Amino acid sequence: MFKLNFLTKVEQKTFNLHLIYSIFDGIVLGILALNEFVFIKSLTGSDYQLGFLFQFSVVVFVFLIFFNEFLKKIKNRKKLLRITALITRIPLFSLILFPRSEEAMSGDTIYHYIFLLIFLIYYFASPVIFPTINFFLKNNYRHHNFGKLYSWATSANKIVMIIVTFLYGLLMDYDNYAYVYIFPIMALLSIISIFTLSNIQHQEELTNNESKNILTSIKESALNLFSIIKTNKAYRHFEAGFMLYGFAFMVSITVITIFFERTLHLNYSSVAFYKNSYYVIAIIILPFFGRLIGRIDPRKFAVITYISIALHIFFIMLTQYFPFHTEIYGIKIYYLLLFYILFNALFAATMSLLWNIGSAYYCKPEEAGSYQSVHLSLTGVRAMFAPLLGVLFYEMMGYTGTFLIAIGALLLAIVIMIWSYRRE
Repeated sequence: MFKLNFLTKVEQKTFNLHLIYSIFDGIVLGILALNEFVFIKSLTGSDYQLGFLFQFSVVVFVFLIFFNEFLKKIKNRKKLLRITALITRIPLFSLILFPRSEEAMSGDTIYHYIFLLIFLIYYFASPVIFPTINFFLKNNYRHHNFGKLYSWATSANKIVMIIVTFLYGLLMDYDNYAYVYIFPIMALLSIISIFTLSNIQHQEELTNNESKNILTSIKESALNLFSIIKTNKAYRHFEAGFMLYGFAFMVSITVITIFFERTLHLNYSSVAFYKNSYYVIAIIILPFFGRLIGRIDPRKFAVITYISIALHIFFIMLTQYFPFHTEIYGIKIYYLLLFYILFNALFAATMSLLWNIGSAYYCKPEEAGSYQSVHLSLTGVRAMFAPLLGVLFYEMMGYTGTFLIAIGALLLAIVIMIWSYRRE
């Protein structure tokens, strides 16, 4: 696909497959970027159902301990990836049978629950695919090329995602029920992307726990994760801040979707505009923060991230009181949401780094996998309750009360990060 002279033959082949996977995956992510908005606007799902839909995309990580031990015992990861792709993507084809009318989707219809079940199955692929991607690439990219090649593939992924989100938003404004044939197309593209990824050559890990049964392995893995939290104080503080951030993010994200649809009455093109705007800015500023995180403690870096998300929630909250806006080619541009775009871009750029490599700062290189497993497992734990709590807070206190709770949690996370850093 692309010939790069500084790569070995194995690296070249791996990069080509990785790039093709990233491009197809970018199309899929561009469609999923509007998924929650599609559910509440076109399918007229309830607030709590919307909370469950967001919850499903994250809560699967709580099973990462089980999947990690399962993956270690798998001899043929190529076959595993392909079976996972088929099992988790084929149900999406059934969406083409969904009715295309407001009457059929109104009220508490069975189609809402089928939609939720389909995407719960879909997201169960993540704990298998995400660790496998890193495993394949680390097997084939030399250390000094890993970051460079990974960033190029990721940039291609994000550029494609932005374009697809914009086009999908236009299509959904033209036909509010276009998702019934878009999702089956997405399923096919997702299967192609995972099959492409599975063709990357790799050598399976040699483990010494093959004689142990899976329950014993899971128990030892869980005890190891608890031990990390108990003995590494700095990392415990770091994850405490992340728990508060994650709580704030998950409490607010579902309510923000509700706010965009029911209070600001945004169409699909407008939502795509806001999402794409902060993604473009994030891509531009990402290299600067990539250099910065290598120079400062992740807890100081986290303060930047938490301040940025607190401010982006704050400006959304203010928009309900100062809803001044203009309309350009059908896109509603709220003036205060321009600040939301700016701070959300800062959040997206810094969080992508903090999320992926922040935990590695607190451990030896060979322990990075275990520390990241703790990190992702805790993400799953907070996803079990935070999105639905957000809907509960919204019903009890409205937008302002919910957003203030989220901002308060973020301010507490900032205090913990500063206290922890100064303590050492």
